[in-house]
Amino acid sequence: MLCLLGAGLAHAQAPGRWIVDSRWSLAWWQVDPHFNHLWATTCPAEPSWQPGEGGRSSGWLVRSRPDPETDKWNGVSDTVHVPLYPRHTARPLCKEAVQGHLVVSDPVNGRGVRGEVSIKPDSLVMGEDRRAKYAREMVFESTRYPEIRFQLDSLVNVTRQADTLHGTAVGVLYLHGFEKTVSAVVKVYPDSEAGGIRVFARIREPSRSFASHFWPGCTYRGCVFSLGVRTDIWKHFFFGADLILRPEEPPS
Repeated sequence: MLCLLGAGLAHAQAPGRWIVDSRWSLAWWQVDPHFNHLWATTCPAEPSWQPGEGGRSSGWLVRSRPDPETDKWNGVSDTVHVPLYPRHTARPLCKEAVQGHLVVSDPVNGRGVRGEVSIKPDSLVMGEDRRAKYAREMVFESTRYPEIRFQLDSLVNVTRQADTLHGTAVGVLYLHGFEKTVSAVVKVYPDSEAGGIRVFARIREPSRSFASHFWPGCTYRGCVFSLGVRTDIWKHFFFGADLILRPEEPPS
């Protein structure tokens, strides 16, 4: 999912601890190719998001017609439009499915960043109830593993453009009972409308090696979602987050 990140709270003037505002923050995943339905979000109330084609559950609306450039029924790889429906303006419309904190020792340069972000996989919505249930129960096994975590160890390759930081968050992803060191591309800037620091983070992993690591045997018949992996139909798994961070309030 995941996560993470951020930091760059280079916009703060002093070292400190920052927390994720859950109502304002979301996480998502997307498969490449997405076949017009392989994506999910923890914030389906966000107006810019919409469910996939080919079997939506009742109650889901499509707010706009699919863009021909991103309409990929035939399995064309697309690593540019990820996530397919990004959030344009942060609003407090989300489930409290994303939590976390960051500690920044050198906010001016975006260094000395440590922290953790967690996601509730049972809050990831696709817009088709059967697919979402299958993902929760058979893929993420959210009853047994109720949390996906990203533990941020460092922020590297940091650059600044005006008030925006770009960098790479390096840390450990904990998923489905396993762990793996991964990196996430991050973008951090102050969001005046949300009144906090906004963090975009995106993890990209080759589907076959990623699945075989977190779901051993997934390249064989025993995997619950083995077909797309075994036949190399799926090329990449993307996980990400769009977070609003705020300074932690001192205890009263």
